[in-house]
Amino acid sequence: MNITRRNLIVLAAAAGAAAVPGLALAEGTLNVGSYPNNPPFEFKNESGVFEGFEVDIVTEAAKRIGMTVDIQGLDFQPLFAATSSGRIDVAISSITITKERLGSQSFTQAYYDSDMGVAAKEGGDVKGLADLKGKIVGVLSGSTGDKWSKENQEAQGFAEVRGYNTQQEVLLDLNSGRVDGVISDVPGMQYAFTKMKGLAVVERIKTGEQYGLMMTKDHPLLGKINDALTEMKKDGTMNEIHKKWFGVDAPADSSTVKEAPLPKA
Repeated sequence: MNITRRNLIVLAAAAGAAAVPGLALAEGTLNVGSYPNNPPFEFKNESGVFEGFEVDIVTEAAKRIGMTVDIQGLDFQPLFAATSSGRIDVAISSITITKERLGSQSFTQAYYDSDMGVAAKEGGDVKGLADLKGKIVGVLSGSTGDKWSKENQEAQGFAEVRGYNTQQEVLLDLNSGRVDGVISDVPGMQYAFTKMKGLAVVERIKTGEQYGLMMTKDHPLLGKINDALTEMKKDGTMNEIHKKWFGVDAPADSSTVKEAPLPKA
């Protein structure tokens, strides 16, 4: 039998997965869960195929450890249960690395820096965070925007924090006036507003958020995937992916180009 390097990598991955019940690993395949409507990070094209910044990242990382990816669409909140149960190996969807999440999930090093922001109707009464006092705030359920809004609801005087299953739903309700403002990640909203006119990010909320690949806790391939991301930063591949989807080079001091170890809880 001719055993190639790829075979050895796959066999080693399978052996590691056997020690962790319920992992979604199939031979040579990394099972990935993704929110299907989060451009430019991930979205389905007209042919129903996943594309985007994070799709390219996870696909290239898998390739470097001798694997392919199988991407399935899930709403944002169910991604956490899917990795926890081992239904999927990796989740992508602009998922912020937090201490709280590191208690039940594993993350690779970060590859994108972000802030949250307040979105509102252009020319409307809401021109910033202060104008949401006594108003209804829309959030994506399970997101860091959801968490921040609930933790700051009393201090900011929000009348209600209303959760939605998808980003599209909350932005449509903002457009129709059923919520007064939306608090969510800036990049995704800015991209959405290139298609959805009349809405804008009216204020940034500096949070220092960073996105990483979320994986099943202590996944046997976590270290290998993280090493692949390091290689991608070193050889310029990560920056090329950033340039492809955002049109510019990543900032020199950003997590897109700076190598980092695995984050710890």
